[in-house]
Amino acid sequence: MSCIGNSGPLFEPMHAVADELELTSILSGNRNFDGRISPDVAQNYLAAPAFVVAYSLAGTLDIDLSNDPVCTGSAGPVYLADLLPQDEEVEALLHEVVSSDLFAETGKTLFDGDEHWRSLTVNATSTFEWDDGSTYVRRPPYFEDAVSSDVFELSGARALANLGDFVTTDHLSPAGAIAPDSPAARYLREHGIEESEFNTYGSRRGNHEVMMRGCLANVKLVNKLAEGKVGGYTWDHWGACVSTIFDVSQRAAAENTPLVILAGKMYGSGSSRDWAAKAPQLLGVRAVIAQSFERIHRSNLVGMGILPLQFKEGESADSLGLDGHEVFDIAPVDFSQGLPSPSYARITALRQDGSTVEFEAEVRVDTPTEGAYFSAGGILPFVLDTLMA
Repeated sequence: MSCIGNSGPLFEPMHAVADELELTSILSGNRNFDGRISPDVAQNYLAAPAFVVAYSLAGTLDIDLSNDPVCTGSAGPVYLADLLPQDEEVEALLHEVVSSDLFAETGKTLFDGDEHWRSLTVNATSTFEWDDGSTYVRRPPYFEDAVSSDVFELSGARALANLGDFVTTDHLSPAGAIAPDSPAARYLREHGIEESEFNTYGSRRGNHEVMMRGCLANVKLVNKLAEGKVGGYTWDHWGACVSTIFDVSQRAAAENTPLVILAGKMYGSGSSRDWAAKAPQLLGVRAVIAQSFERIHRSNLVGMGILPLQFKEGESADSLGLDGHEVFDIAPVDFSQGLPSPSYARITALRQDGSTVEFEAEVRVDTPTEGAYFSAGGILPFVLDTLMA
């Protein structure tokens, strides 16, 4: 298990039946979202480290450790109480092992690194030297792609996803192992990387090409546009078929079509993950229309130049009869004075049968500072503009 919560590849016989069973894991970290431990593992339970060891010895989570034995030893059943140390034992061990000298000695070489780190050659340059051949760190196009304007409006936008309630940042942000059949895997193969060297999204988070291909690719994501297919899939509005979210986003870019996301309550809940806003922006998402937003993620969307729009109380995509196949127009919203004007955006959705749905959504750019960020195209272009002024 790594610090980001990835287990690495599962035992092959388990991987082979992952689509037929609900595989489970137990861990002491807090990375327990769907697919986070492994793309094959749906249910992840949190426990104290001692209980993780106990359940591992038992070999199953379908057990009541308060009554059932953990395992059977040479002298008979072994219960949890037989394994757990007494408080006095823990205290004695701490006094024996932990001392100020332990921290002082370790700290002396903290920044030295090992021989591999010390052998790295670094040129003395005023700016970072990007390596075009790297599949780990590449220069992202945040400044080049930023759309700077005091007035926001969209015409002819299509929905990349139609999501339900409580879509977390782990559904949005690339995390976990890179599945062999994913767009990210395809990219790595095209760059000469063997499957055994794919590593994880976390290890390649410095490469936007990998990360954008893993956006909305959580194995348990339910997108109503994917016609029942679970994972990183959606409807290709041009090819009239289900395809990967990344491939559809690229088709939209080729057609010069902006994208929106429809969602339910508490969009972006969970941990605050920068890639949960950065990756959608790279895919061409310009607005998210949801029933409500998690506080920090809403702010992160604004910081990446994605407009958070909130349905009026009592309204939702379902109540308005929106299924994600519509063409969306968003009337102009002026940010020249900081706060949005009007504060409710007028949205028109053109259905496939030619009928329209018109509704208003609250523009969730909540402060003049956020308005300045948004009109600059995001917080990064805003900071650059400020430095260059």
